[in-house]
Amino acid sequence: MTRADVGILHPGSMGARVAAQAVAAGARVRWLAQGRSAATRERAAALGLTPAASTAELTAECGVILSVCPPAAALDVARRIAATGFHGVYVDANAISPDHMEEIAQVMRGNGARVVDGGITGPPPREADTTRLYLSGDDTAVDTVRTLFAGTLLTPVVLAGPVGRASALKLAFAAYNKISYALAAEACALAAGHGVLDDLRDLAAHLLPGTPLAAPEQLASAGARAWRWEPEMREIADAWRDSGLPGTFADAAAHTFDRWRAHKDDRTVTSDRLIADLMPPQPDERR
Repeated sequence: MTRADVGILHPGSMGARVAAQAVAAGARVRWLAQGRSAATRERAAALGLTPAASTAELTAECGVILSVCPPAAALDVARRIAATGFHGVYVDANAISPDHMEEIAQVMRGNGARVVDGGITGPPPREADTTRLYLSGDDTAVDTVRTLFAGTLLTPVVLAGPVGRASALKLAFAAYNKISYALAAEACALAAGHGVLDDLRDLAAHLLPGTPLAAPEQLASAGARAWRWEPEMREIADAWRDSGLPGTFADAAAHTFDRWRAHKDDRTVTSDRLIADLMPPQPDERR
């Protein structure tokens, strides 16, 4: 049987939109429905994804498998796919350190799979020129993935070199971009504690427009995503330390994002609520 389909693990908010671009390009995209929520099933159906009954069926039908999942699950996902004997093109597009990417590559190569390191930057692809998929690794496999997404809303960008390069670029960008949200929230918490939060926002709007510090609605958007950003910060900390750099910035940001875990996928949370979560309880709240 020719394995012409594409598999996606798993169609969450980012994975679903990545899969939708493959569908738009003419691929049949399969996903593993076992154990997934009703919301995920509805999302997959709406995007035209085809359910697979098992991991074995998924790997038997698909020549390319895309892993888009929380960083902490990336290695387990790779091991489950490798256990089926998959020997197609495996794309790990998760926010993991270069060392962790190499570990996954070793797992997948045991069956002869060709491995592509993928780094997604930007929001889930819904508009042109907003989201890129950086690719490095096996040249032939990289070209397969580049061709798959060419002309879609997910722009493939090839980085010459081995696995690890795309992951390094992804984490370097995420370090600056996402830690800025944690830093803005901590700065706002300091200002709020001294009654000058509005003044800080006015100052930031004057000198730092377009930043999370200046735009409460932009800072608020981090609340719903913090549960995913916290493990990403751990990966960034590991990557920095593996490179001989201190990982303390990322450690601190991970702690901040962990304070917002209760707001998972809550699009209504406000920046004031996030700031309050960082502040010590008031005397009457300690009773």
